[in-house]
Amino acid sequence: MDLNLTGARVIVTAGANGIGRAIVDAFLAEGALVATCDIDEAGLASLPDTVFCARVDVSDAEALGSFMEAATGYLGGLDCLVNNAGIAGPTGRIEDLKIEEIEQTLAICLTSQFITTARAVPLLRASENASIINVSSLAGRLGFRLRSPYAAAKWGVVGLSKSMAIELGPDGIRVNALLPGLVAGDRQRKVLEARAEAQGISFEQAETDAFSRTSIKDYVTPQQLADQVLFLASPRGKTISGQALSVCGDTGMLG
Repeated sequence: MDLNLTGARVIVTAGANGIGRAIVDAFLAEGALVATCDIDEAGLASLPDTVFCARVDVSDAEALGSFMEAATGYLGGLDCLVNNAGIAGPTGRIEDLKIEEIEQTLAICLTSQFITTARAVPLLRASENASIINVSSLAGRLGFRLRSPYAAAKWGVVGLSKSMAIELGPDGIRVNALLPGLVAGDRQRKVLEARAEAQGISFEQAETDAFSRTSIKDYVTPQQLADQVLFLASPRGKTISGQALSVCGDTGMLG
């Protein structure tokens, strides 16, 4: 299927590995021009030379703003912003969490999206196919026991996305949130390992418990998420906006 994304100018935050890398690779396969940032220098180095790359900690507002300026200059404009950067945050009961861990989780998972969106909007207004896709989480719809900073940030992403869809719709900019469920990869494994340790159970028990609440008992792949992003960014998704779209195998509860 030709998604008419050849030449599309795209920024993906945290695109060096995992979900972000799958999204970058998918856009490149469609002929898009891509810029990305990450803290994973080895992952960035493995990207094609055509990709504009920068090492950026998205919790650093000044560095993130500078990246947005440089990336859009390199691309010569902007058609799509994918806010993918995020961290798992701490696992623990609310009374045991450290304020530094809470602030870092909110800064990376939520505040960074405010910064990139503010920088992107003036350029997106000039695009004939403008879109913003914010990666939230199923935790942004269901909540997540022992993962309250992460869940709070991801609920915030949904609120930001809906608000921006209303605000930017008259400018022809569509905004959606993507809500992954249990995603295959190292980050999900670490989350389940932390949960197992916190509850005093084995990893296998934690994994079985997680899948007991899903209809499709399998991990979501980064490629499946990338496919959804491509559709939302393409002209075929031109009337999809203000949505929180779950890709989760029909999960009823987390934690």
